[in-house]
Amino acid sequence: MGLPSRFLRVVVSIAIGCGAARAGEPNSRRDDTVNLVERVKNSVVNIHSERTVAPAADDPFRAGSMQPQRVNGMGTGIVLDPRGYIVTNFHVIDDVQSLRVRLCDGTSCVARVIATDKENDLALVKIDPPKPLAMVPLGTAQDLMLAERVIAIGNAFGYEHTVTVGTVSALKRDVTLNKEISYKSLIQTQTPINPGNSGGPLFNKLGEVVGVNVAIRAGAQNIAFAIPVDTMIAKAGDMLSGKKRAGARLGLTFADKFERPTEDGPVKRSLVIEKIDLGGSASEAGVKVGDVIEKIGDLVVNNSIDFERGLLDRPARVKLKLRRGGESVDLDVGTNSAVVERAAQTPADTIWTRTGMKLLPVGANYVTPVDRALRGGLWITEIGLGSLAGKLGLQKGDIVLGFHQWEALTLENVLFVLNHKDLASFGTMKIFYVRDGKIREVDAKLAE
Repeated sequence: MGLPSRFLRVVVSIAIGCGAARAGEPNSRRDDTVNLVERVKNSVVNIHSERTVAPAADDPFRAGSMQPQRVNGMGTGIVLDPRGYIVTNFHVIDDVQSLRVRLCDGTSCVARVIATDKENDLALVKIDPPKPLAMVPLGTAQDLMLAERVIAIGNAFGYEHTVTVGTVSALKRDVTLNKEISYKSLIQTQTPINPGNSGGPLFNKLGEVVGVNVAIRAGAQNIAFAIPVDTMIAKAGDMLSGKKRAGARLGLTFADKFERPTEDGPVKRSLVIEKIDLGGSASEAGVKVGDVIEKIGDLVVNNSIDFERGLLDRPARVKLKLRRGGESVDLDVGTNSAVVERAAQTPADTIWTRTGMKLLPVGANYVTPVDRALRGGLWITEIGLGSLAGKLGLQKGDIVLGFHQWEALTLENVLFVLNHKDLASFGTMKIFYVRDGKIREVDAKLAE
């Protein structure tokens, strides 16, 4: 016997009402915030550091034992380039002896500091990731609204990729932490932030980075502060330019612009040329004030960070795609690489040129399991093809302990040996290093 059609409609209605809601429906568990976090989490990294702190000289409980103490630190970073360039706070990496970055998938990488901006509490670090890193769009803080929802992801108290949600409490806050540290025009949020969140992203509900979490009000409840992303873009671009290419910028000065066609739509950023140095390579190539940079090589340019990313490998010439009025213009521009090569070398540059090693200082805990008397060393993060280090059999991951009778704890220690006035008379000298839990040695001739 068949059932009345009215009964069937009721049964179907009840079944739909009791079933799981589909993604995107108002009562779905998978709401916009869940989707956002899944989309952006791979662009956030966890930073772990170690610094050595000397005990206070007037500490009566340590009067008989003044050995420095190793202190672990933590922070968060935002991926700026798939090759491993990451921005964080300066205070996260300040005076650390070792630095490691842990990705969302658990991969751990040794990190090195590329450039710093102490005044704005920002720093640029670099890792050598096993695969290209994910990136997220950079928005703007200039159109943030009071009570707008924001999301933070960070290494809170070492709990990696902690997600917290809150709202914008105030804009353009000037904050003084102490006599030495003060900030201008910060975003104040009600988002729960803890030690370890420093350097991590603050997202709007579109998944755009709008700020870099930097501080909390001690003793308060949910009073946190973030550096506007607009400040970060300008300063990170400067750090990439100054450190990687000795200030060569094709003779261009530009301005980061943005527009948001609709209130709930994504921000559209652009990079507009404001000034051109007369006689510079860009001027000679035909670049004009008011041009909008759309591409450098194959890289789409939305802001000054993108432009600097396009010049990281310092090619002799680059192709620029510009928008001039309603027209598209393609130009071939020299990068002034000769200027870069004449620039003063850093200690890391000199060591790389002379030995083919990139080195990162590490603390005693990396080497004391081999010998308790050791105080630290220099982790080899890269070996150049055909270099002296490669020919000697040194490998990425080895920890250099010393040269001849000299300990190697800092890059300056290595420079002392390489620049020693009697280096040529030494002939060969031993390089001591740790590999596979054992101290090893190799004979090397370091004189030029």
